[in-house]
Amino acid sequence: MDDAQQDIERLKNMVDTARQEIELAVMFHETWRPAAYDTGLHDRIGTSYAAHAFQIIRLSLRRELLLALTRLWDSNKQAVRMSLIADRLRDPIFFEALVQFRARRTSLRSKFAPEAMRKSLTPQRDQILNLINKYSEGGTASEVLKKLRMLRHQHLAHRQLPNAPIAVAGSDTIGQQGEEAEPVVWATDNEIEAFYQDNLDIIRLLLSLVQGLAYDLSEATKVYKHHAKYFWASARGERTEGHPDYRPPLLGS
Repeated sequence: MDDAQQDIERLKNMVDTARQEIELAVMFHETWRPAAYDTGLHDRIGTSYAAHAFQIIRLSLRRELLLALTRLWDSNKQAVRMSLIADRLRDPIFFEALVQFRARRTSLRSKFAPEAMRKSLTPQRDQILNLINKYSEGGTASEVLKKLRMLRHQHLAHRQLPNAPIAVAGSDTIGQQGEEAEPVVWATDNEIEAFYQDNLDIIRLLLSLVQGLAYDLSEATKVYKHHAKYFWASARGERTEGHPDYRPPLLGS
């Protein structure tokens, strides 16, 4: 196996690992979403004792989502590295080797097959590079990735829950004080959502470009969203009729 073939195989393995990571992210995010935004669910939980377990589950899902997303952008040489993927795709020699590799795997024996494959793959490569560049140094959303990396390094392993009963509504965006009592600016929920969607697009395009797989991740989100709907439908606090420890409201309250 020559060097180009080895590089292609390494990229294929990296993309497959990224697929597994993004599938985890989809599971976490679509299960978390109702816990964060379903006001009817918040009303059922209220400020009951059940709110503690609810908040633990909700924050754990959010934490695991952010860890999964940031792992896709790791700098560890043994991990998925978007920077390395971008370097490979920018290399015209490597990209041409990938085109020839993909063309050989088709059933077409025409001498025009590589040209047709190149015409098909080039727009996908460009879209991937544009999305990776968006979060790379100097990109329009590079600060979002910096915030998420700082959050992972400084905070995710140390999140604590309050001891008193808590309300379940509200954002999961973190607030924290810096050394001079100045608020640290974390990524907002909207920025995280955009980052999540862009990563879905990157992995979808990479699977098509490198492995020739048409994998619509939006279908996976629908599946997990459907499952989450039925799971959270059964969640309720002890002040909700039907709870095993139901406590009816006091007369006159």
